[in-house]
Amino acid sequence: MIDVDGLTVRYGGGGPGAEGDPDSGVVAVDDVSLSLPDGEFVAIAGANGSGKTTLVRTFNGLVDPDEGAVAVNGTPVADDALAARTAVGMVFQDPRDQIVSATVGGDVAFGPENLGLDRAEIDRRVDAALDAVNMRGRGDDRIASLSGGERERVAIAGALAMEPDHLVLDEPFTGLDEPARRSVVARLRDLRADGVGVVVVTHDLRDVLALADRVVGLADGRVAVDAPPERAVADLPGLDVRVPAAFEAGQDPSPGRTEPP
Repeated sequence: MIDVDGLTVRYGGGGPGAEGDPDSGVVAVDDVSLSLPDGEFVAIAGANGSGKTTLVRTFNGLVDPDEGAVAVNGTPVADDALAARTAVGMVFQDPRDQIVSATVGGDVAFGPENLGLDRAEIDRRVDAALDAVNMRGRGDDRIASLSGGERERVAIAGALAMEPDHLVLDEPFTGLDEPARRSVVARLRDLRADGVGVVVVTHDLRDVLALADRVVGLADGRVAVDAPPERAVADLPGLDVRVPAAFEAGQDPSPGRTEPP
């Protein structure tokens, strides 16, 4: 469970404990409260600059709030960032920002190695994570040889190897061609079926709206929509968020993209 209570984040101001006016600066997240239960597939949607990325980066302590708090499984992130980062796996918008090894297997093993696990457990986690993203047997592949979609899957595997309760993906489809997008959607569908909590941050819901249990729409750092997809979809275009044509027409599309990019 991720609990967000009265969260406010500012950029460019004094900030807590800093010199200057702590209330100055640009408000990126403005008094947001929400709960994300285990096993739920949540789409956090909004236009660029709406506060989506800043919000999810508070879930595991990558961004500290100016006001309010985030707790993961009942423990405040401020009290135990390591526990939060273990429970909340993060996949950045550009996988190059988190890939740290020259090979697929080495990169996926990096997180478990830093937990101090024994070799047998690390190998088990790496194998399971690569299976989950359909990359079994590719641990020796060089990262430099991979396509964009394959790098995205390696980044997802690296997060899964930490065995998180929630997997957060920030704009996971940016720059991917159609086959790669379908492959990532398929992996997310499998994770949802396995009971992993999935949070997808996006301005374009055409790939994932049919998978989502819930949509949280942000505008100017505030929650403007929080509802199941069939109820949320009417308000999302007003937030500059793209939705599948079939949802706009009141139909029930199968998971994945329903119209060309």
